[in-house]
Amino acid sequence: MAALGWLTPRRRPATARSVLAGEAAAEAARKSALPTGTEEPSAAPGEAVEPPFPVAGDTRAAAFFDLDNTVMQGAAIFHFGRGLYKRKFFQRRELTRFAWQQAWFRLAGVEDPEHMQDARDSALSIVKGHRVSELMSIGEEIYDEYMADRIWPGTRALAQAHLDAGQKVWLVTAAPVETATIIARRLGLTGALGTVAESVDGVYTGRLVGEPLHGPAKAEAVRALATAECLDLDRCAAYSDSHNDIPMLSLVGHPYAINPDSKLRKHARSLDWRLRDYRTGRKAAKVGIPAAAGVGALAGGTAAAVALHRRRR
Repeated sequence: MAALGWLTPRRRPATARSVLAGEAAAEAARKSALPTGTEEPSAAPGEAVEPPFPVAGDTRAAAFFDLDNTVMQGAAIFHFGRGLYKRKFFQRRELTRFAWQQAWFRLAGVEDPEHMQDARDSALSIVKGHRVSELMSIGEEIYDEYMADRIWPGTRALAQAHLDAGQKVWLVTAAPVETATIIARRLGLTGALGTVAESVDGVYTGRLVGEPLHGPAKAEAVRALATAECLDLDRCAAYSDSHNDIPMLSLVGHPYAINPDSKLRKHARSLDWRLRDYRTGRKAAKVGIPAAAGVGALAGGTAAAVALHRRRR
């Protein structure tokens, strides 16, 4: 368990469970981090109107990227669920549940805390009793099957710019830390902060350490990691699509709204944050409807999601 002494004074309230989740994520991220490259990159020409960013050689700066709909189209936990179903970890009705949640996420275009919590509860019950090493091995296969072709090239280029500048780049996500770590490694990033599921002797217990790494817990994780890594948050950058991540974005000196939902877009514009949108067309058409391993029940779930979304607008 990470030490409470990692935390610096907080400007925003956070529950004890958020702090615990953040500290656990920071400790797990540091243990699994890849070594920083030693090759000195050539400096890219900067525009005359502003200094180059990221700043090459600034090792007290780092970048923090949200995962779902920022780095990757859709939600990692849902893609992971599809892969587990294919391997018969659970039954057809649980897949229908995953399909419904994924349809909602894609059609609404935002993270709904209730839906995300429901998905994580489902995942915890599914992995209970399985070995961590087993899920890590399967996760590598699932990345190739469902995630590799869903990476946003524009966001990937932003992350690479920080790496080329000699800075560390971390994913920060509510997805399981094991899944997030696999994605980070495949993309050549430093590591990942994610939700930490409790394990005893390498076996999942079905419980979390603290709470899901969502909202304020993400900010706590970034703060704890920055302290442990001797980073200057004013020189760091953070990227996200969701207004739920405003606490994390507000921590750093260089916040970016990527594929932002309407609330984040409004907030970002009011504070003159930088925006990047790699989507095209209308929101419902930007990412399309997922094909959930041939489950016919998805059609009804999708229709219900559309109707619910329209009523909420």
